[in-house]
Amino acid sequence: MVAVTVYSQNMPSTPKRILPILVLAQFSGTSLWFAVNAVMPDLQQQMGWPASAVGRLTSALQLGFIVGTLVFALSAIADRFSSRRVFLLCALAGALCTLGALMQISSFNELLLWRAATGFFLAGIYPVGMKIASQWFPEGLGVALGWLVGALVLGSASAHGIRALAVELHWSTVMVSVAVLAAAGGLFLFMAIPEPPTSKATAKKLEWQALASMWTDWRVRASVLGYFGHMWELYTLWVLVPLILATKLEGQSLSFAAFGVLGIGALGCIGGGWLAKRWGSARVATLQLSMSGFCCLLAPWLMSAPLCWFLLWLAIWGLTAAGDSPQFSTLTASNAPKHAVGSVLTLTNCIGFAISIVSIELFTGLAREQALDALLPWLGIGPLLGIFAMNRLWREQFSGRS
Repeated sequence: MVAVTVYSQNMPSTPKRILPILVLAQFSGTSLWFAVNAVMPDLQQQMGWPASAVGRLTSALQLGFIVGTLVFALSAIADRFSSRRVFLLCALAGALCTLGALMQISSFNELLLWRAATGFFLAGIYPVGMKIASQWFPEGLGVALGWLVGALVLGSASAHGIRALAVELHWSTVMVSVAVLAAAGGLFLFMAIPEPPTSKATAKKLEWQALASMWTDWRVRASVLGYFGHMWELYTLWVLVPLILATKLEGQSLSFAAFGVLGIGALGCIGGGWLAKRWGSARVATLQLSMSGFCCLLAPWLMSAPLCWFLLWLAIWGLTAAGDSPQFSTLTASNAPKHAVGSVLTLTNCIGFAISIVSIELFTGLAREQALDALLPWLGIGPLLGIFAMNRLWREQFSGRS
């Protein structure tokens, strides 16, 4: 969802090891995202917290991420400093914040602060990892970002996977494992990848005119608004997945299914990157956004369907809800001002996550009073508006004029 395109002449060929290392590091660093969500059933039972606690904790992390991306954008950190060092420092800091959350787990208010701090440092992992990828892969960016965002999706789901595998162990094992994984990912990237190719098109300070392209350039505006519609749906869906699955599953089966529904989005990202080479990013992003929106509308029928259809529906939803992310990044990166792409996309990311907080708080609050089958179709508002915003860009690409 965030990327930085770097343009330089006579760029040497990219070593084959770069992308696998980036994928592993991104996967490891973003495992911090749902470290607490994965153990919430245990915490609710032990601490007596209400079901809405998971929404508040997720919103706290999203808010921290927003503040982090805003700081990064307004200070042009994404375009001024060594990406490797920023990634390393933020991965280590995020790991420490997760351990801090574990130490203060009995205090919900302190836990909120630790999760917000974790979100702040994730702003130096997720967007910066995308920047490193785009510096090494100025050509074929859609494919590279498909793998990188796929790693983010799988990393976000990893805490559920660890919980499923460690069901016999204390829930604290999950949080410690995630912290170690994130720190290892930062160290691995820093030690295994050299500084990426440099470019003279790197911003040294914030340029407000460049940021204004989000509204003044119709191509940038189209992909940005499409991304905003996507963000209304994605993270709220991820927060609600355990609640949706709990209507039919429990225990280890629920954890494995949650990992599968979230993790399958990685295949959507990778497959979308492959299709974008043939169809174009605008067509792929719009198609996946349309499919995920349709899944929202099917909720009243499939929430009560037999288990096989229920799981198939969630798998398709998870596949497409995340799969359009790298293509929105590719479109915005390709059309934004070249000298300040990092700042433009980081600010876009910031606004998108602000939208996700509104959606998470709204839907988790309503879920206490409304049935999920009646509530979930309203997530489709985001995809619907995103499809409308992308219409002109999709039609231009379809006609072959871009």
